[in-house]
Amino acid sequence: MEKIDKNRKRKLRVCVATCNRADYSKLAPIMFGIKGDPDNFELEVVVLGSHLIDDYGNTYRMIEQDDFDITSKLHTIVRGEDEAAMVESVGLALVKLPDVLHRLRPDVLIVHGDRFDALALATAAALMNIRILHVEGGEVSGTIDDSIRHAISKLAHYHACCTRSAEQHLIAMCEDHSRILLAGCPSYDKLLSACGRDDYADVIRNWLGDVKEQDYIVALQHPVTTDIKNSIKIYELMLDALISFNKRTLILFPNIDAGSKEMVRVMRKKGIECHPNFRAVKHVPFDQFIQLVAHAGCMIGNSSCGVREAGAFGTPVINLGTRQTGRETEIVKKYTQPNPKTYKARIELILKMCIEAVSEAVHYNCRILGVGVSTGGRVNPQEGVVLHSTKLIQEWSSVDIRAPISDSLHLPVWVDNDGNCAALAEKKFGHGIGVENFVTIITGTGIGGGIIQHNELIHGSTFCAAELGHIIVSLDGPECMCGSRGCMEAYASGMALQREAKRLHDEDLLVMEGMSLKNEEPVSAAHLISAARWGNSKAEAILRTAGAALGVGIVNILHTVNPSLVILCGVLASYYENPVKQIISQRALSSVQGIKVLTSDLEEPALLGAASMVLDYATRRTY
Repeated sequence: MEKIDKNRKRKLRVCVATCNRADYSKLAPIMFGIKGDPDNFELEVVVLGSHLIDDYGNTYRMIEQDDFDITSKLHTIVRGEDEAAMVESVGLALVKLPDVLHRLRPDVLIVHGDRFDALALATAAALMNIRILHVEGGEVSGTIDDSIRHAISKLAHYHACCTRSAEQHLIAMCEDHSRILLAGCPSYDKLLSACGRDDYADVIRNWLGDVKEQDYIVALQHPVTTDIKNSIKIYELMLDALISFNKRTLILFPNIDAGSKEMVRVMRKKGIECHPNFRAVKHVPFDQFIQLVAHAGCMIGNSSCGVREAGAFGTPVINLGTRQTGRETEIVKKYTQPNPKTYKARIELILKMCIEAVSEAVHYNCRILGVGVSTGGRVNPQEGVVLHSTKLIQEWSSVDIRAPISDSLHLPVWVDNDGNCAALAEKKFGHGIGVENFVTIITGTGIGGGIIQHNELIHGSTFCAAELGHIIVSLDGPECMCGSRGCMEAYASGMALQREAKRLHDEDLLVMEGMSLKNEEPVSAAHLISAARWGNSKAEAILRTAGAALGVGIVNILHTVNPSLVILCGVLASYYENPVKQIISQRALSSVQGIKVLTSDLEEPALLGAASMVLDYATRRTY
């Protein structure tokens, strides 16, 4: 008898459970990875939910076509058209899952997203002491999906999330940081390889007939279970609009959520399935669907694909209703270079980086709609000109940014101040969603801001409306880079803190025992904050004064503009949040003391705001 090696490591048995066509597109790359390492992993596949229903395309077949052995098929969907059917489906899944999980005895169960089927999977596994890996937790999208997604995250033991904001949300939910992997969207690898294929014309012809690239529409609208009646009305209006467009349209059937049957009835009542301009289908294989989205003239509906996958290609998207409210967009790639000191070198570098980005976009199959520029200084956005800048940016006054970039790239260019761009980003992607009146303040090298009043960005008669860093908080304060004295920026900006850090360092009063500061290392605001945390009383006093100055300036803003929300952005935002709240409670009128002060959750809000300008102006929205 062959001798067994007792030291041989046992394979990890991983069970992947998939409920529908959408979550399989996310889980498939993970499944291929597990299957490709048979020495360390044993893959079990459980299929349930709408995968097994003929009305939704019997999509379990695509799993078999990908050469995966399905260990178990569970029919868990209770037919019905209301919320009760979804509840009963969860209950049926909970009845059937224990036998399967007990038989398979997996070490880890992998579940994805925010479907009610996934909630049943996570509940059963958690109660059976099976470790759970949750994919794409921590995200925010609106409706009941948020509640289900967060519930699954709390049941899970490990997390593979897509964005830094999702990671922060999981940490805020008290999930162990060491068990959170920032992995990105799992479908992107397959997505980029699929869209790069050269047979897209054949795919388009197969599904839509003889139609040109970018001359057709992809439509995918699901019911919103928290407002079924309104979501069906929106669906009806969407179909009316699509009929009036007189464009070839690929329309997919909605998912299995409550309200889907009524949406299908509306589709059939309007004759969509036999309309010459429409192709109505239950399912399209993911690699072909991606090519169809990538080369479409636009996508319309409320699928997360319109936010994630379509965004990767630059396909214009019309998002309807509340289903994706709060869903993050991502910076696909960021280019960073030191800021040159002269105008000529700066413009040359901007053009070089733009050309590099345009070239790189070809590999992502992205369509370039235009260029958004976020910059320091007072900007005339109508002309694309920087009117004036402080000493922070040399040779940056009376500068036309739009003309050289537009002439070189032959693209439309939009320019605005970085504080205004940050406000636009918050309005579109962040805490400002749905807020009519708010103020954004950037705390970085300098201090800037943006004001949204009645849902409009305020520029002022001379484009100076949100130069919030130059609100004077002391008549005899330190000199500011603008030439005045006592400005909020002169106390609380990164440059101001760096100045004070250097002063303490020159007097040998900065470094505390336990701090490390190399001789050749430049002194920065970060060293001042570090010294304060190590108990340096002089550093603590400087930071108290800075926080108080910023707080007093914000009190003046509250008394002048009276927003309902203040959003702090930038590298110093999280540090200043509590001092600002304290000053507001001490110095502000009682009528504004309840106004919220929040730290932005967005990565690079000024950059996102620049992109927002392009997206909104290109789709005929103006501020």
